Amino acid sequence: MNDSLTFGDLATLMKSCAGVSVDPAEMESRPAATFEEFGLDSLGLLGVVAALENRRGAPIGPGAESCRTPHEFLALANDRLAA
Repeated sequence: MNDSLTFGDLATLMKSCAGVSVDPAEMESRPAATFEEFGLDSLGLLGVVAALENRRGAPIGPGAESCRTPHEFLALANDRLAA
């Protein structure tokens, strides 16, 4: 069973936690684009991290809130959630 966090999941979290609407395909196609470019600030990212930890029932651990890009965040979150 693949329980990895996807760009669609991240876009949903960004919308529900920070009110930021983002096209998941655009995030996926722009690996170097920062959260800031998509309209998500550091407080919004903290909300995403907290919501994800609550939904998955597992801490993502330190550093997730410091990720600069969606690609970096998904790689870190999926690595830690799979462990």
